[in-house]
Amino acid sequence: MKVVVLCGGLGTRLREETEFRPKPMVEIGGRPILWHIMKMYAHYGIREFVLCLGYRGNMIKEYFLNYEAMNSDFKICLGRKSHIEFMGAHREQGYAVTLADTGLDTMTGGRLKRVARFLEDDETFLLTYGDGLSDVNITSLLEFHRQHGRLATVTSVPPISRFGVLETDSDGQVQRFMEKPKANGMISAGFFVFNRRVLDYLDGAECVLEREPMERLAREGQLMAYRHDGFFYAMDTYREYQHLNQLWASDQTPWKVWAE
Repeated sequence: MKVVVLCGGLGTRLREETEFRPKPMVEIGGRPILWHIMKMYAHYGIREFVLCLGYRGNMIKEYFLNYEAMNSDFKICLGRKSHIEFMGAHREQGYAVTLADTGLDTMTGGRLKRVARFLEDDETFLLTYGDGLSDVNITSLLEFHRQHGRLATVTSVPPISRFGVLETDSDGQVQRFMEKPKANGMISAGFFVFNRRVLDYLDGAECVLEREPMERLAREGQLMAYRHDGFFYAMDTYREYQHLNQLWASDQTPWKVWAE
């Protein structure tokens, strides 16, 4: 089974970090957020990835081309018979990573459509964004998808208010103060599971996965929501980038489900 990761957006709301690199390469605790996402899936035994590249995708290609050298001790023999011998083994053994250029301005649905040829052998595949961290249980998510038998599953989480909420009496005295409480309803966290027939709902480069395709799946009764009440955090702004790094520095990392 493969995981498609959307890595091509401009990340304009995080311009402080994305001016010179794509958002999936912005680091949390010294590692790209993309690395954290892949480690989470690998923890559940899923080690095949298809990365949909766009903005500064060459940096993501370079990262993986140099991964062995940057994460291993090695000996290099120079000259006409030059070769490299890697010593020891990093923990990302057996990852299979397909890096596909899906265009600079392509929308999310268009990016997925352009990597369809890399999913030909998969009846079911997963899809996520390259900027969100969670402790969602992928095994339980897949079991939920298999049991309901529909074409698509989206992971839903309770939204958290951006602002503190006050409860006051008629005189204005604060009875209760809640800093950024969870609001009513549910929102999409991504972490999708799709039957490959979902690809038939997509068209050209302008196709936005979260609009017509998902709306049509919902109208046809083919979209189910897997409720996740645990940790989820999307890194859209510089403040959110700082928060994730603060969590890492204080060893408060609920998304780190893998062992060292």
